[in-house]
Amino acid sequence: MSDESPDVQRELESMRSSIDNIDAALVHLLAERFKCTQRVGRLKAEHDLPPADPARESRQIDKLRSLAADADLDPAFAEKFLNFIISEVIRHHEAIRER
Repeated sequence: MSDESPDVQRELESMRSSIDNIDAALVHLLAERFKCTQRVGRLKAEHDLPPADPARESRQIDKLRSLAADADLDPAFAEKFLNFIISEVIRHHEAIRER
């Protein structure tokens, strides 16, 4: 049995609107992050530095896991998300290096 009253629909639409706004903000934040990492990739390529920095990546993962826990977000999810971003950044750095 579902409750499809106008009040429920308005509340659902309001929550979805908030989610849509957050998604848009996330996309813009990721775009800014990748602009920064592209600059890092060019600097690394110019100075023949490796595309990956495992020690920094490990520190970032630890920091993000802690932030996630403080924010009541699953730290394992946060780690998976950051690992995905890191793998994309490394791929971009390798591509910059090959140019």
